[in-house]
Amino acid sequence: MSSPGSFGTFPLSVRLLLINHLLGNIGFYMLIPFLADYLLSDLALSAAVIGVVLGVRNLSQQGLFLVGGTASDRLGARGVIIAGAAIRAAGFAMFAVGGSLPVVLLGSVLTGFAGALFNPAVRAYIARAGGDRSAHAFALFNVMGNTGSAIGPLIGTLLLGAGFRLTAVAAAAVFAALTVAQLILLPASTVAARHTTLGADLVRVFTDLRFWGFAVALMGMFALQSQIYFLFTLQVQQLAGPAAVAALFLVETVAVVACQVPITRALSIRPDRGPAMAAGMALLGAAFLLPPSAALYPAPSGAGPLALTIRLLPVLAGAVVLAIGVAMVQPFVNEAIPRFAGDALTGSYFGAFYLASGVFTVSTTAGLGALVDRSGSPFAWPPALCCTAVGVLSALGILVLRGRGILPAAGTPLPRQTPTTKGGTHR
Repeated sequence: MSSPGSFGTFPLSVRLLLINHLLGNIGFYMLIPFLADYLLSDLALSAAVIGVVLGVRNLSQQGLFLVGGTASDRLGARGVIIAGAAIRAAGFAMFAVGGSLPVVLLGSVLTGFAGALFNPAVRAYIARAGGDRSAHAFALFNVMGNTGSAIGPLIGTLLLGAGFRLTAVAAAAVFAALTVAQLILLPASTVAARHTTLGADLVRVFTDLRFWGFAVALMGMFALQSQIYFLFTLQVQQLAGPAAVAALFLVETVAVVACQVPITRALSIRPDRGPAMAAGMALLGAAFLLPPSAALYPAPSGAGPLALTIRLLPVLAGAVVLAIGVAMVQPFVNEAIPRFAGDALTGSYFGAFYLASGVFTVSTTAGLGALVDRSGSPFAWPPALCCTAVGVLSALGILVLRGRGILPAAGTPLPRQTPTTKGGTHR
């Protein structure tokens, strides 16, 4: 008998989007990790200009999440997903042909804007198509994404031997193929009949105090999860050099792939998701206490594999705890957002949540960077305690929302409006 999280038990549309997430992350991560070195070594750009190029990509994605979410509500998630894949293919193609700063900047803008389109649209589509099993669908979504982000750099490393531009062509080809596949196979999405203006919809999103209480309580999830790329990476580099970063990402990916579906299945038994999310956020905060705690004890010297492994164990253990915490929280966050939004504004609410999370993540990471600079070490207690405080305060916020009856229980039907259909219905 198939488990609730089994891939084959989901509708065609959900299965296709899960595969899309896997392949999309492979295409993205076979290129993006190597972009900075290409800009520095091949184009001879300064570090400041490289920062601008990378920042433009992040800004055009994080800052426009609400645009993608709103577009999916008004135009249909299917069309927005396909448009996003096509635009990302074009953006990566710009990296392949570009040899100047303006072309590279345009490629960065297109790549980021594409993510702003399809990220909220995909989540809105899965939330609707997954129905009362959306938490299990989002658990597999997390597994697919992490698997793709681990495989992508390995393929990118192999392709770099033939040059960065070939890697960019390959990444563009992945998204071009996904565009065609979704045009052919992805069932059309229903679009709720519009009885309000765009302005009225946005007013509803930004004045929904119940939703914003939830968003403020949970936006720390993404900020803490993102520290695998910043604080944990700095710690590993200080201990064992840049080459050891691959081990960090490998351990985190294995933890997600091994734990995500069983954890979601076990925690889904109770329709009240509040305790699970609160415990997950507390665990996320606790993960940051492991590396500096271990630094209090003498570590073996030497550059041998055993000595390096022992030195890395506290950070790798922290990464595993971080992955488990995310596994406890993330699927239920994505499950809950549509129950605040209703069927008509699912994409807009996803866009607003991830916009707020993105702003908070940038601010948090900048603050942690300042603390690391002031402390002189990524193992110092101030950055760790700051992250722990975010996790604990988030957990307390969730419990407060639960106590006030604000957290929607699993299985709560989405408020629906009479739908009109663009090109078909969900299958």
